[in-house]
Amino acid sequence: MTVRTGLIPAPGELSAPPPGEGAGHLLDAGSGIDAGPGTERVAQWLRGTVGAATGLPLPPRTGDRDGIVLRLAPEESGDAEAYGLTVDRHAITLRAAAEPGLFHAAQTLRQLLGPDAFRRAPVTPNRRWEVPAVTIRDAPRLRWRGLMLDVARHFMPKDGVLRYLDLMAAHKLNVLHFHLTDDQGWRVEILKYPRLTEIGSWRARTKFGHRASPLWEQKPHGGFYTQDDIREIVAYAAERHITVVPEIDVPGHSQAAIAAYPELGNTDVIDTTTLSVWDDWGISPHVLAPTDTTVRFYEDVFEELLGLFPTDAAEFSQFVHVGGDECLKDQWRRSPAAQARIRELGLADENGLQAWFIGHFDAWLSARGRRLIGWDEILEGGLAKGAAVSSWRGYGGGVAAARAGHDVVMCPEQYVYLDHRQEAGADEPVPIGYVRTLEDVYRFEPVPPELTPEEAEHVLGAQANVWTEVMEDHARVDYQAFPRLAAFAEVAWSRLPAPGERDFAGFEERMAVHYRRLDALGVGYRPPSGPRPWQRRPGVPGRPIEGTPPNR
Repeated sequence: MTVRTGLIPAPGELSAPPPGEGAGHLLDAGSGIDAGPGTERVAQWLRGTVGAATGLPLPPRTGDRDGIVLRLAPEESGDAEAYGLTVDRHAITLRAAAEPGLFHAAQTLRQLLGPDAFRRAPVTPNRRWEVPAVTIRDAPRLRWRGLMLDVARHFMPKDGVLRYLDLMAAHKLNVLHFHLTDDQGWRVEILKYPRLTEIGSWRARTKFGHRASPLWEQKPHGGFYTQDDIREIVAYAAERHITVVPEIDVPGHSQAAIAAYPELGNTDVIDTTTLSVWDDWGISPHVLAPTDTTVRFYEDVFEELLGLFPTDAAEFSQFVHVGGDECLKDQWRRSPAAQARIRELGLADENGLQAWFIGHFDAWLSARGRRLIGWDEILEGGLAKGAAVSSWRGYGGGVAAARAGHDVVMCPEQYVYLDHRQEAGADEPVPIGYVRTLEDVYRFEPVPPELTPEEAEHVLGAQANVWTEVMEDHARVDYQAFPRLAAFAEVAWSRLPAPGERDFAGFEERMAVHYRRLDALGVGYRPPSGPRPWQRRPGVPGRPIEGTPPNR
């Protein structure tokens, strides 16, 4: 039945009468929504999306007949994201213990209606919409089902971010990791430090292709989100039961900030007043100076940030990502001030200095009811007790963190870095990294099998990462993200067998339906047959890595 309906991610339990033995439900101009107490926001979403696509008004009504019935039923399940959905000739009934589950049920109903339900206006006026008879009970496997969107390397305008929140919701993803700062750009307005966006949000030119490429786009690139833009993005996400976790990189990946405020850099090593926002890719050597001035500056930054990303009932709304990755320490080794700081703090070396930096902000955030999360390099030199880890350099960091009692989000690059190339063919645009096919992503296992059940409890979930060095616009982001993000969504939501036992052929059959939904949404995905002519980037060098990626 999941093949016939093409549901992605696959639901936990699905039953349907044999063809011809059970009548489904017809929605037409006379159908309404019976919205029980607490379900009004889901009813509003259904009218605004499904109603717009179908042309059906779906007015409020009472009575469990002829239309859509929405009910919150706390006895259904203790899981706020679980839901039940029943379709028969009398009604379409969506039930859940809490609003997030009911919203997921509405997303499943949209899929059952067919690909045209994903359009913004009806293509066939006065149509009657048939929903097949089915009973579904469903709940997610993982609590954190994330997408990391890098808007620092290539800026994505606000409307593009809102569009990706809709795409995430359609795939039952619930965390947007928002990578807002890096060497190549600072993307969030900080009122106390206006030069962060006046200077730090723009670079003079951009490398086209991998960092070894001789090609340049000789025009300024940039942009930033105002504080009201951020508030809008956060509110839009919350309406779709998605938590936005902001990332502000410290102490590495900070050249854009240093270009704006040179006193943040290691001024006793280089003349930081000569730095500009970096126009190349890779890892900049220009890192933050471990001074009180720098610490106070970033406390001010985080203070404003916390006001833009408030905590609420959502499980992960307390998290703030501080980066912590790829901090080159050569300047600290050469800096008399950094060496004096190491001695003053009684640290062993520069790794200890990075750990001190991260530890300071862990304590600072904890005092304000927040939790720090960072890339797995924050394990080096010791990790503060309350911090969580994004494990990107394979599984090792996540295993070490979980065994040490830290919570973990698994995002190993050899499986879920969606900037990596999708095939080995010469037509693949700007090939980066290992070949990671749709099937490779589908066979990703988020919970390392070597963990004990107690250790595995620390795996909050998983995340797919979209780094945008070679993605100059939303069409390139679409191409790299889809269809692999659909496979990742199923891995994170559905309780699949072990990787080698997964029915990838069945998934491909369901994708044949899902591609039509993506078409209706205007997603420029990579077709199964390979890139379309306009998706290629002939002559633009990449960084392909041959062979099979290391398993760990």
